[in-house]
Amino acid sequence: MNDFVSSSEAPRFDAAVIARGARRKRATAIAGISAALVVVGGGTALAAGVVGGSHAARPAAVSHATTTTTGKNATTVLYSNGGTTRIELGGLNSTGARALLDKARITPEFGKASATGCKPGSVIAVSPHAPTVVHRGATVKVTLCAG
Repeated sequence: MNDFVSSSEAPRFDAAVIARGARRKRATAIAGISAALVVVGGGTALAAGVVGGSHAARPAAVSHATTTTTGKNATTVLYSNGGTTRIELGGLNSTGARALLDKARITPEFGKASATGCKPGSVIAVSPHAPTVVHRGATVKVTLCAG
């Protein structure tokens, strides 16, 4: 029985290969979770780049009546943080708008207005809006569609 104790070699592990595989699995899991959040609508802030950026996607829920009467900048906040960042709120609900503004340390003040063709509870206007630049600690009035 003792003849076989030392006959097999100890396994050799390549730590770099193991670490690379773990990173690959983690990146795939994060991408899958992000895609699932975007599909179910919980990741609109994630898809929009959280605090904007010049290439942030505009939500499809913005009504045509809103954009024609108040202009394309009516739902955009320009935030000064050393540079200028665009925060697009059009079509978001109050929770999404509050999350983006809180991240930029801007205080939202919500109100409602009636408008035709908009989704109830979605952002239809902000004040001050682009091209006016706001700074940290400022208060922005956010108008939601009353229905």
